[in-house]
Amino acid sequence: MTVILTTHYIEEAEAIADRVGIIDKGKLLLVEEKTSLMQRLGQKQLIIELQEPLKDLPSQLSDYDIVLTEDRLNLTYSYNMSGGRTGIDDILSNLAQSGISFKDLQTKQSSLEDIFMSLVSEETA
Repeated sequence: MTVILTTHYIEEAEAIADRVGIIDKGKLLLVEEKTSLMQRLGQKQLIIELQEPLKDLPSQLSDYDIVLTEDRLNLTYSYNMSGGRTGIDDILSNLAQSGISFKDLQTKQSSLEDIFMSLVSEETA
């Protein structure tokens, strides 16, 4: 059975839909399985809370998409969910080898709304 739900509440679509279609200004941008869409266009972030402020990012981490926050107490690493290896183990190993301690690790994942907003903003650009 197929049920078509139209909604402006993306959280609702993310919670109950198996497939998602995105329409912007009357143009169908995509129709795709929600899980494959989230994997293909989603992104994850690893936030590393440091024990002490860091002056500079160690050179061995320059190959990764890592940002040091203004307060110099957090590293944010963004990575694509569709890649095989994330590089997280290498990053943590490099931090340990550099003598950099951390308090906490946290991950965040793109929501369907994040993906929708990036698709719509690409279309209007």
